[in-house]
Amino acid sequence: MAMQNLLRLPQVEAAVGYRRSTLYRLIRRGDFPAPISLGGSKGRASAWIEEEVNDWIQKRITASRNGGAK
Repeated sequence: MAMQNLLRLPQVEAAVGYRRSTLYRLIRRGDFPAPISLGGSKGRASAWIEEEVNDWIQKRITASRNGGAK
């Protein structure tokens, strides 16, 4: 399996231009990729798979260029 790059929350916020609350609202609606758990003693550490975030960004660009279709 190829190596996957992971992004932490500040990197995702910078990449998509949304803050934490908006990202998690989109995740709950199924409109943004969910983070993966990185484990840890309390299970609080999480990250996003870079490729999934990039795919989401590309879909938004395509939708924007095609008259707003999702």
